[in-house]
Amino acid sequence: MNSRKAQLEAFNRLLDIMDDLREKCPWDKKQTLESLRHLTIEETYELADAILEDDLQEIKKELGDVLLHIVFYAKIGSEKKAFDIADVANNISDKLIHRHPHIYGDVVADTEEQVKQNWEQLKLKEGNTSVLEGVPKSLPAVVKASRIQEKVAGVGFDWEHPAQVWEKVQEELTELNEEIKAGNKENTEKEFGDVLFSMINYARFINVNAENALEKTNKKFINRFQFLEQEAKKEGKELSEMSLTEMDVYWEKSKAFFK
Repeated sequence: MNSRKAQLEAFNRLLDIMDDLREKCPWDKKQTLESLRHLTIEETYELADAILEDDLQEIKKELGDVLLHIVFYAKIGSEKKAFDIADVANNISDKLIHRHPHIYGDVVADTEEQVKQNWEQLKLKEGNTSVLEGVPKSLPAVVKASRIQEKVAGVGFDWEHPAQVWEKVQEELTELNEEIKAGNKENTEKEFGDVLFSMINYARFINVNAENALEKTNKKFINRFQFLEQEAKKEGKELSEMSLTEMDVYWEKSKAFFK
């Protein structure tokens, strides 16, 4: 691994390159905070994919892309005379010190839960009027539900045992089934949302990241279905012309192949 000196030199090199690009490259010169936004979101998702794949080399590459965007935003901020990369780094450093009084102060927090509770209490003291203020509106729904539940749990609004949460899941499933039978589409949607919300909450209690779990299942399904497509193609068959029973034969083979 590189020394701290080498790390700082590498970061300084990136800052120098960013200065050059902003001055000399037609594309980089045109970029704004707004024009970079969707690209940053895309890069973040690519990093998230690499993490789920546990591909360390790809993670390194995608971290570089995300870091470039951070430096880019800071460069634009400095041009607007609003902030620069030093302000960004100092701001997060100050916040970390303030929100870790069990490390930099005399507060005792021996468990992860105590740390989370202290964190939420500190944010309220900083002027937040709600513990849910820090949940971005544009977060994907599954991630947002997880963050909402984590935050309210941080101030004590939580179930005590996993069994209670599972009981809530069962209750919501019953209510969903009743609305389906009644044929009420609007209420069915509401109850379906309640089922998902309670399942995501249960995932937290059994130490499962709901977003990661669902994305892994997505990837698993994609791999198996593409295997099915490839095997059918080898035999000159079109899926649209195959029966479900025929497709199921390949599906079972794909499960064995990716086991």
